[in-house]
Amino acid sequence: MTRRTPRLSRLRRAVPEGRAARPAETRGGRPRRRGTQPKVVALGGGMGLSASLAALRRITGDLTAVVTVADDGGSSGRLRDELGVLPPGDLRKALAALCGDDDWGQTWARVIQHRFQSKGDLHEHAVGNLLIVALWEQLGDHVQALDLVGRLLGAHGRVLPMSAVPLELQALVKGHDPERPDDIDTVRGQATVALTPGEVQSVHLVPNDPPAVPEAVTAVLDADWVVLGPGSWFSSVIPHLLVPELLDALVETKARRVLSLNLAPQPGETEGFSPQRHLEVLGRHAPKLALDVVLADEAAVPDRDLLTEAAKQFGAAVELAPVARPDGSPRHDPELLAAAYDRIFRMHGRIGPWR
Repeated sequence: MTRRTPRLSRLRRAVPEGRAARPAETRGGRPRRRGTQPKVVALGGGMGLSASLAALRRITGDLTAVVTVADDGGSSGRLRDELGVLPPGDLRKALAALCGDDDWGQTWARVIQHRFQSKGDLHEHAVGNLLIVALWEQLGDHVQALDLVGRLLGAHGRVLPMSAVPLELQALVKGHDPERPDDIDTVRGQATVALTPGEVQSVHLVPNDPPAVPEAVTAVLDADWVVLGPGSWFSSVIPHLLVPELLDALVETKARRVLSLNLAPQPGETEGFSPQRHLEVLGRHAPKLALDVVLADEAAVPDRDLLTEAAKQFGAAVELAPVARPDGSPRHDPELLAAAYDRIFRMHGRIGPWR
């Protein structure tokens, strides 16, 4: 067995027994049996993570989302600036994605996603953002509050922030100023990085050594499968690799790791990127990270051989599957993505207590 780093060992001891695991993991006080559903942890943010969660909740009841907390735009940015709280927007989107397809789930999904339209201070604030922040202030505990919202919504899984402190994303961008195409500038803020002109060279967080939420670390270490992506590459996917304790857990975990690629480059931060380029920049930010499977839509990969070579650098196999919506938009179809994940989980082996 891999030896645990002192930092991860301290984090494990810091998590109260009743909080490290969702109730479904030991329902009725019984340990999970062989052949039960896999423990899956999905990391990301924004609409990419929402797409992954909407698919994964269809194939497992043991699901945890670990969400980036560097958003500084819109309603989240305003609440963050005014109250000094974590940005709640990506957490809200993850909770909405975990809502069921019944009337209760869909009603609550619409309610928490609802945005006020007015000429006053409430304009464009999302109901779910206000609810989450109110519970944070009432309970004084990020995780407990999100668990409570999840129970209210009947969410099919758990949502955790990757860190308990608000983070600022900064990027080194070549050609950010079109009049100085060879210069490299520092661009600050997730919302700005996501739409920046020029070529993103690298990203980092401020503070540069943020603490991970202990429950998130525990979830990764105890998982059977970890899914990273899809999503905005530099502003939603890579930030998880910049939290040292979380990266340690991703490197150390016995879980198998799936990287889910985007359907198309994102205007701004990854414009012009090939599928293999996404892997190259991921490797530069986390050279010790290993992967087991790289999932991509077959229509979004012009050269499978090049992607296969890039995946080998991570020790990963490439799985191509039709996962895009049939309307031609660059969005994942939940049913097709669920089928792809299910096939990967079955084909690439079950490990740990799920084997």
